[in-house]
Formats: sequence, C-alpha cells, structure tokens
Amino acid sequence: MRLIASDIDGTILGHDGSISPRTVAAFRDAADAGIDIVFVTGRPPRWLDPIREQIGHTGTVICSNGAVTYSLEREAVTASHLLPWETVAEVRKLIMDLAPEPYFALESLAGIHVEPGFFAKDRPPSLQDLVPAALAPAMADGGIIKMLAVLHSGTADGFLELVRPHIGGLIAVTHSAPEIALLEMGPLGVNKAVTLAEYASSKGIDAADVVAFGDMPNDIEMLGWAGAGYAMASGHPDALAAAALQAPRFEDDGVARVIESRLAALHRA
Repeated sequence: MRLIASDIDGTILGHDGSISPRTVAAFRDAADAGIDIVFVTGRPPRWLDPIREQIGHTGTVICSNGAVTYSLEREAVTASHLLPWETVAEVRKLIMDLAPEPYFALESLAGIHVEPGFFAKDRPPSLQDLVPAALAPAMADGGIIKMLAVLHSGTADGFLELVRPHIGGLIAVTHSAPEIALLEMGPLGVNKAVTLAEYASSKGIDAADVVAFGDMPNDIEMLGWAGAGYAMASGHPDALAAAALQAPRFEDDGVARVIESRLAALHRA
C-alpha cells in the first residue's frame, strides 16, 4: 500500500457534510506512515472544503471524474481535460431528442453555468446567487470540464441506460447520484482511473500498490484499475459488482476500518 485513492461523497463524507473522526484519524495515520493520499471525486475544485478543512489534506485532488487535477497546496489546477463546445451541443441535442424535458448545466474552470429549469426546487447553498442562463458557445472560453443533464423524474440508472447507447461514442457518461436522475459527462476516454493512473505513474507507483475506495458508478473504472479496489458495502450495485473487494458500509466507517487493518499489517511485516 503506497497510495490510497478515495472517493469523497458517500464513501467518506455523509449527507450532513461531515467526515467521522475515525476516518480523519485513519487518513492522518496513513500519511504519517509515508503513504501517498489522493482524493478522487466527481466534485469540481470549488467544492473541496470538507477535505481541506476536516482532513487537512494539502496534496492532490482529482476532480470532475478525472477531468481536473488540483493542488490544494497551491490552490491551483495543475492539469485538465476539456470538452469542446461542438460536443456539448451535439450531446445536448441527442439527449433532448431521447428524454422528456432534460435540463443542462456546464462546469468550467471559471465556474458553473446552469440553464433555466435545471434546479427543480432546492439548490446548494453555494449556488443561491447563481443566475440561470441559456448555455452558449462563449462558455467554452472558460474551459468546460463537465456537462450535467438532469430529469426531474425517474432515476439516474434509468436515464443512463436510455442515453448511453446514443452518446457513449461522443462523451464519457456516468452518474454518482443516489436520489436524482442526474448524469455527469466529461471528455471521451477520461475517467477517474485514467487520471489516477497518470498521477500514480508520476510518483513511480504501480497499480498493484494502490488501494482505492468508491461507492458509485463513476468509481467503477478506478476500482477495477487499483490493485486493491474496495466498493463500499453501502454503495451502488454496479460498483459492488465491479470491485474485487468490499469495505464495510459508510455508516460503519468502512474506509477507516480497511485503512486501519492494512496499516496494522504493514507494521507487523
């Protein structure tokens, strides 16, 4: 175990926005043991406060499902994969032809752009002042890192099954939404595993020495790539099916339990 790669939401972070003291301690113990730690998330760089404030992580975070590599030490993007506007426009048209009343948003290196109707009711507190506007080609000037599509009915699994056969050759599509029909789309060929592999290679770390944790479909490639990929027992069935190993449930501090056990084994060796 030379590198720990962990998803954030539903893996170590609860709906209340907190990370358990046991989990914080486990990551700090791993760091003290000289193990590299990188968080790998669907979140954009502007939503990393829980990692920064609760764990005190100052290293690398792979954001937006692999589209962005971000340094918390420098508070700067160090690498990115971008979506061209032409792909956004084509994918938007295809989804509009397939699904009833989809709404879209774009995450860019400059911020988020949301079209009217994207929010059904509530919106995140950090976006209360955001003014929805029609998506436009000029938004690509900020560097588009993720495209979002939402339906205000149905499930993310159903939405993904509907559109993936038609757009999968144009854009990487996945989801991490347990309760809403929200799809996350990024540059074709880019996912958490691709960017994590690049990061590990830059550190001279093989996949066999990587322990990874995740809970949703956007973690599938990463869990399959890592030498020890753990799906959370509380996670999505597709993530559980893709992973060779299973961590205890999020509610039972599953990530912390695995890290503690593996650290103890290292100390005994």
